[in-house]
Amino acid sequence: MNKARMLLTLPCLALLAACNMGGGGNASSGDSVQGELVGARIGAPFTLTDQDGKPARWEDYKGQYRLVYFGYTYCPDVCPVDLQRIMQAFAQFEKAAPERAAQVQPILISVDPQRDTPAVLKTYVAAFHPRLVGLTGTPEQIAKVAKDFVVIYNKEGEPGMSDYLVGHSRTPYLFDPDGKPMALVPVDDPSTPKVDEGAPDTVLAFLEKWIK
Repeated sequence: MNKARMLLTLPCLALLAACNMGGGGNASSGDSVQGELVGARIGAPFTLTDQDGKPARWEDYKGQYRLVYFGYTYCPDVCPVDLQRIMQAFAQFEKAAPERAAQVQPILISVDPQRDTPAVLKTYVAAFHPRLVGLTGTPEQIAKVAKDFVVIYNKEGEPGMSDYLVGHSRTPYLFDPDGKPMALVPVDDPSTPKVDEGAPDTVLAFLEKWIK
């Protein structure tokens, strides 16, 4: 993993912890177990552009669980591995529980709007799953969405360079049908086996637990 990405993960986790202080303690002893992000101040309305070049609003997904990942198409290592793990698990969940899976909208939000045009995103997301939506926007729009979703990213390279990396925090979120944060998707669990190995998968178990 790129060293800068590892460093960016630490402050992001600290921010998540701060967001949760005092926000998730409203469950009574009779309530079911809640995700670690319940009550956190993560997410806000936005309007971006999807892979078909059409406006996409956060409210468009109201009534659906939202599986949100921030990354970019030129990412050489972390993003494709994370997305493969998430979407392979989602594909298995679709087969096992199609009605529940139909309630989930997987979303990739680009942190590299300069290169991630709708056309580039369309080819990229199609390689992982037909249900995966790719969103991009202007640099200003992406900066605001990243801030609202507690995501840290940083362009690495000299100004004007076309060949660069984007260091970013790994923050795959699950939101409930009302758009409220529920839990972090466990893609970086070192014990998580690959779906195609036939072993129980942590991400698949996560979906089975939280998608009702």
